[in-house]
Parts: sequence; structure tokens; C-alpha cells
Amino acid sequence: MTNGTNAASAAGTITIGGDLTVNRLGFGAMRVTGPGIWGPPRDRAVALAVLRRVVEAGVNFIDTADSYGPDVSEELLAEALAPYPAGLVIATKGGLVRPGPDQWRADARPEHLRAALEGSLRKLRVERIDLYQLHRPDPKVPFAESVGTLAELQRAGKIRHIGLSNVSVAELAAARAIVPIVSVQNRYNYEDRTSEAVLDACERDGIAFLPWAPIGGLSPLKTHVLERIARAHRATPLQIAIAWLLRRSPVVLPIPGTGSLAHLEDNLAAAALQLTAAEFDELGTA
Repeated sequence: MTNGTNAASAAGTITIGGDLTVNRLGFGAMRVTGPGIWGPPRDRAVALAVLRRVVEAGVNFIDTADSYGPDVSEELLAEALAPYPAGLVIATKGGLVRPGPDQWRADARPEHLRAALEGSLRKLRVERIDLYQLHRPDPKVPFAESVGTLAELQRAGKIRHIGLSNVSVAELAAARAIVPIVSVQNRYNYEDRTSEAVLDACERDGIAFLPWAPIGGLSPLKTHVLERIARAHRATPLQIAIAWLLRRSPVVLPIPGTGSLAHLEDNLAAAALQLTAAEFDELGTA
């Protein structure tokens, strides 16, 4: 457990887009919603307390999306934290719609993205989104149209920086030919490294990489190697998994999320863990 008011700073910092410098342990605000990422949380007071503790602990990068709830996560963030403290970056995403609990459907039509952005501005109570991310390419919509719409909204002053989520190396390159891309958010963790090539491309070009499900999502990471190294650090395997991400590349910005204060404190403590070169090498090949 950590009670520090700046625990997240132990992970160091990263600069996104050349002008947004944040601590390199962020927070994903998906799980402050109800079961199935649908509707309000079971305990609204606890959800608000988690969000306030996040900022108190030095986390100054929070990731959300209009589809979390839907709308619930963004509204809770504004209720808990607005007016926002200086230096806090709230990134959000658009391009998914929710037919029901645990159901996700791509909708990256230009008209939907424009409406989604306006909704996020209203719910977050801001005039400009610091980092707005395309949540997922839509196979029914030309990718260039979706990215081009975000570029138009950026020129209109409603988006500061543009990011992508759930993309390939080729899609990242295609988007960068249209507009500067400052971040990519793909699934990536100790066990699931299918986005390794995307991370390598981000590292090469200085693009922030936000791994979602950084500690395994609904399937917590449990391996003998993680457990053994965790014992050596008097830590948990999930804390070691976060420490591994932090050491994996300087462009990695983990965003572990939770609706639990106790789990939040465990995640925050991972910021100070330092793996040895031998431990990292062992984890890298496990």
C-alpha cells in the first residue's frame, strides 16, 4: 500500500505531442462504471473517491471514452474533478457504440465522430480535448475518412492532439500521412504481446504507447516467473507486470484501471518497483 500524495511520479515522466508532460503511470477510467461497463457504478461514492484519489496520488493522465457506461465515465470524471487541476490530462475516445452490457460496435462515420466529440466536450465540461483517440477503425468506413474528420475537428480547435486505438502498423502509417498522431492505445501486456510491432514503431518515432488491459484485463496475469520475482520484491505478480511494462520502453504509459480503492493503491505502488536487468531479461523471454 502507498499513502504518498505523489506516488505516480516514481514511474518518471513522458511527454506526449511535444507539450503534454505527465507521470508515466496513468489511470484507465473504464471500470468506474457498472457491470459489463454499462450503467452507473454499484457505489457512486466509491467511484468518485477512486477518481479523486487518483489525482491526489499524482496521476495526471486519465484515459476514458464516451462508450464507457456509455457516458458514465466521462460524467463521473467531471463530477469528481472539475474544475480540473493544472496539468491534468484527460484523454477520451470516440468511435464505438454500445448496444448493451459487454457489447461493443464500431461506428467511425464522420457524423458519429463529430457528435461523439461534442458529447465528450459537454460531459467533461471542457472546451477542448487534450487527446482525442479514434477508438477503433470501422470496417464499414474508409479509415482516411475517420482520421480526416478528427483532423478537421483539430483544426477547428476542439482537439489538441490526436491518437489512435486498436490499430496496426499499416494503419498507424496511413493515419500519420493525414495528420500528426501522438499516441496509440492497443491491447498489450506481459502475456499478450501481439502489438509488439506497433509498440516498436511507436518507440522508433517517439509516439506514446498506451497499453490497454496492462495487467490482463479480465484474466489476471498469473505465471510462475511473475510470482517468483514478485516474492523477491515483496510485491504482487500484477505489480511486477506493471513494472515490466514501465521498463519495456520509455514510450509506454500504462493505464491500469479499477473501481476499488485498495486495488488502486496496489497499482500505484508498482510505480516505484525497479526490476533488475536479469529479471527484465527473464520476463522478456518467458
